[in-house]
Amino acid sequence: KRLEEYPESKILVLAPTRPLVNQHYEFFLKTLDIEEERFAILTGMVKPELRGRIYEEKQIIFATPQTIKNDLVEKRLSLKEFSLLVLDETHHAIGEYAYPYIAKKYKESADHQRILGLTASPGGTRQKIKEICKNIGIEAVEVRTEIDEDVTPWVKRKEMQWVYVELPESFKKIRSIVNEEYTKKLNALKKFGFLRGRRVSKKDLLSLQNRLYQGIKEGEKKAILGMSFVTQAIKLEHVITLLETQGIRVLEKYWKKLRDGKSKSNERLVKNKNISNAIWLTHSLFEQGSKHPKIGKLCSIVNQQFRVKKDSKIIVFANYRESVKEIVSSLRNVDSAKPVEFVGQREGMTQKEQNRRLSDFRDDKYNVLVCTSIGEEGLDIPEMDLAIFYEPVPSGIRSIQRRGRVGRQKIGRIVFLITRGTKDEVYYWSARHKEKSMHKTLYGMKMGEQSEINEF
Repeated sequence: KRLEEYPESKILVLAPTRPLVNQHYEFFLKTLDIEEERFAILTGMVKPELRGRIYEEKQIIFATPQTIKNDLVEKRLSLKEFSLLVLDETHHAIGEYAYPYIAKKYKESADHQRILGLTASPGGTRQKIKEICKNIGIEAVEVRTEIDEDVTPWVKRKEMQWVYVELPESFKKIRSIVNEEYTKKLNALKKFGFLRGRRVSKKDLLSLQNRLYQGIKEGEKKAILGMSFVTQAIKLEHVITLLETQGIRVLEKYWKKLRDGKSKSNERLVKNKNISNAIWLTHSLFEQGSKHPKIGKLCSIVNQQFRVKKDSKIIVFANYRESVKEIVSSLRNVDSAKPVEFVGQREGMTQKEQNRRLSDFRDDKYNVLVCTSIGEEGLDIPEMDLAIFYEPVPSGIRSIQRRGRVGRQKIGRIVFLITRGTKDEVYYWSARHKEKSMHKTLYGMKMGEQSEINEF
């Protein structure tokens, strides 16, 4: 439509990752009746001098945001002729991300302006959603969910299942020891006036750590003492989370990281009598091959799925690379399961290897994709019969992205693995609350609160 209105204009489509940029390129090429010569893909892999020529010669450009930002800064690109700017996964448009800068430059220079932001999960609060709208100049919000009349014909039902496991007594013993030391650190912080209230979250601790860091920079002697306690408290809170939600293998690796760390805080922590005992108990369980009960339950669910439907495609989400390895290793013992790791480039997998594994997955060389957060957003991963959350995530955005892997073209099932009485339950309900809040806010904006956005 924009090219019909302005035939000489250009279109710019941005997406956060190279695989997602390629996916948009392929979809536009297949959908639009436009010659392929008018399309171009631009990422940081393309040399700057060549990018300059492409901006002049091509009409529809697909790119990563950092590449475009760099070229705007270096004056290799003018957005004057672009009649449409598409920002995919626009929930990234906060902080120092490239989207706000690009949108600002676009509004300053484009002759015929139209910005389209796309996301399945803009944020859990009115404030966050407004921040995104403000940052990229959005003046109207359109909302669609799976229950809207114009969406329901195109999506299939998702069957949700919650599977609970109990934390083993051996795990509880370690948790009790660590929790005792964690409570001591919190009490010390309260005693010195750094913390108040009975309930202290990880967010509270991280916020306090930032305040103390500023205090140290300004020469506050008391802040140095507080920093020692809060740093150790954050680490112990993380230990409890790993034990409850991931298991012994991941915790063993984290203890090793603390032992190998050079900081005095780490040294004091691991030499503590209670913590030293917890480390020894963890190592003993690791040597015995002890696994989190979610591993056994996951294998059972996968086995049952293949019995019901032998050609099933399954995706498993886990927060940690070490958990991914453990899950893949365990699934290799399940009949019919052909699992494969799928992790991000930061975790050591090249883009070439990512593409190869996805291609092998599509070609049925593998049938269970076990991935970290890289599998949550935007990648062209085939439709799944079953998605398993090895742990709930506290982010409403990530929870929505994970669930989006099933139920697009066929009925799919989603299983949440939850350990009773642990952070798993806290995170699950946190994500549910944020998601409900997001939908309520978005519909409120759509139904008559546009003026609030326009004020920006």
